[in-house]
Amino acid sequence: MPIDAKQVAELRAQTGAGMMDAKKALEESGGDLTKAVEALREKGMAKAAKKSDRATNEGRVHAYLHPTGKLGAMVEVLCETDFVARNEAFIEFCNDLAMHVSAAEPLYLTREEVPEDMVEKEKSMFRKEMEAQAKPADVIEKIIEGKMSKWYSEIVLLEQPFVKDEDVTIQEFVTSKIASLGENMQLKRFARFSI
Repeated sequence: MPIDAKQVAELRAQTGAGMMDAKKALEESGGDLTKAVEALREKGMAKAAKKSDRATNEGRVHAYLHPTGKLGAMVEVLCETDFVARNEAFIEFCNDLAMHVSAAEPLYLTREEVPEDMVEKEKSMFRKEMEAQAKPADVIEKIIEGKMSKWYSEIVLLEQPFVKDEDVTIQEFVTSKIASLGENMQLKRFARFSI
């Protein structure tokens, strides 16, 4: 099936991939846009994984202020070079992250930062809820695991669904930007302010 420029442009708009990468993904997926998006995401994650151990000594602190002036956020996003730190795509990426922090109200950056007593308290509440329903122990543990994953996705920034595309987590969004901008990036810190 021949791939036309309109399909390539549409895929590039969705993924930010280069023209040749988009065309190749469409050819490999037989023109199926959904499969092409998935293939590009997988390639992007593989590229990002290769870059993950590279040093991130540059970057920027970026602030987002909601139009009401009563809500805002700051993020510290690191990258490898000052060239990328000044790049318009990187600045837009930082703005998207700060806007997400404003809207989604995360409490922690990663699961590891969540205090252990808070985790145990949540597990205990879920366990009591399940035991009241007289379910088998192995089923209870699986349900608790699922409920904990959902809970983490509400309070942990990197696990939250991105406000602009709920099919993508913040971690996947960061990974896609690593792939498209070509160097390692890291969301280091964030702060949210509201009146």
